[in-house]
Amino acid sequence: MTKGTAHGKKVFLVQRAFAELDGDGHGPTAIARETGLDTATVYRILQDGVADETFIQMSNGRYRLGPGALRLSMQALAQTPDPDATHAVLDRLQRATGGLVAYYAVVGARRICTDYAIGDFDPRSIGIDPFELVRYSRSLRTGASGRVIMAHMPAPIQEQVLAEPVPAGVGPGVIRDNERLIESLKDIREAGFAIGRQECMPGWDSVSAPVMWGDTIHGSLLLWMRADEMPEDPSHLVTATLTAAEMLSRLADVPWSPPSVA
Repeated sequence: MTKGTAHGKKVFLVQRAFAELDGDGHGPTAIARETGLDTATVYRILQDGVADETFIQMSNGRYRLGPGALRLSMQALAQTPDPDATHAVLDRLQRATGGLVAYYAVVGARRICTDYAIGDFDPRSIGIDPFELVRYSRSLRTGASGRVIMAHMPAPIQEQVLAEPVPAGVGPGVIRDNERLIESLKDIREAGFAIGRQECMPGWDSVSAPVMWGDTIHGSLLLWMRADEMPEDPSHLVTATLTAAEMLSRLADVPWSPPSVA
């Protein structure tokens, strides 16, 4: 490993520590314990990062992530997978299960539907405008797809979501108790998926699995099924959803750019 590569890894470890540690600001000693680096090295990295606003030094001597870190994350997320390839995955899952399929991308502490495959189903028959489906962001605390994303978010984001009220108009199965919600996140991380029972909409159950970019949550794949058509043993739906989510995760590792115009 070259000297430059070794330094770059240390910088990455310091940046990642802010996602792993609880709270907004942290001092060099706490970051050193989290990363295994010595305090002097951490301090130098933090000071270097202040110059380009990757880190901001607070009045109490601690540091927090700055706008420079946000710019890096936005540039990374701009390298989205090929939309045609990702839609083909959604379409295959829809045809294989007969349900409604949607992909939710992470947007800060919320999620937004960026693509869906619904076959010949008319969403207006249940009061959903398909254009509104992809227009509005939604809380992570409602629905299997929200909980799947939330399960893979850092603790400060989870706490922010838990402090939100349950949105109006959700289904009777929504988890309102925060302790139960926290427990469900542990189950999701262990199982690798979530099952929702009329959480977002009355009469609709769901299966959701995470789409990962390395060890970072990119979004969640959601399969909606009518509650009266949801099998007692949904294992085949879980398997199909997990397989499709894994394919999307692989696509997330392949940067895509639109074809150039001659």
